[in-house]
Amino acid sequence: MIVYLHGFNSSPASGKARQLGEYMAGIGRQADYLCPALPNSPREAIATVEAALACRQADTITLVGSSLGGFYATHLAEKHGWKAVLVNPAVHANLLLRGVLGPQTNWHTGEKWVLTEAHLVELDTLDVAAITQPERYLLLAQTGDEVLDYRNAVTYYTGARQIIEDGGDHGFVGFDRHYPTILDF
Repeated sequence: MIVYLHGFNSSPASGKARQLGEYMAGIGRQADYLCPALPNSPREAIATVEAALACRQADTITLVGSSLGGFYATHLAEKHGWKAVLVNPAVHANLLLRGVLGPQTNWHTGEKWVLTEAHLVELDTLDVAAITQPERYLLLAQTGDEVLDYRNAVTYYTGARQIIEDGGDHGFVGFDRHYPTILDF
């Protein structure tokens, strides 16, 4: 089971989520792909993923988290022993998002909402100080990420398999080239 976790102010309609779903369908594995719509509340986002995967064996789940979804994937991998592929992930999102407190708009749905201190507290409770089993992680990062400094992820995921590409952007240019790598992982 591949579970894609979208990023901040994103949705299952994001390019990476849709393309990965189409790829899985194209190889006859659409039943093995899930991309839940994550609520704005970090606590509720985690509960949504856990509820969707409650009946699955831990060793059959691989999370693919992009940006804030990478932060969530790390928390869930540590908590449940799942594997996680991190795509330009947010490291310590509780600190990163402080600078954007206030009104927000989801890029895909147009939903308007407010990022509050309460959301940051929820993120703080989900933060993983350090990963415990690096072999459960695969980091995909691009040095041209204009939103997050890729070096933070390289340091945070020390010991994990890492694919670092020069250039690119926060959306991860050429993500589709890594589908076989993700499935092999």
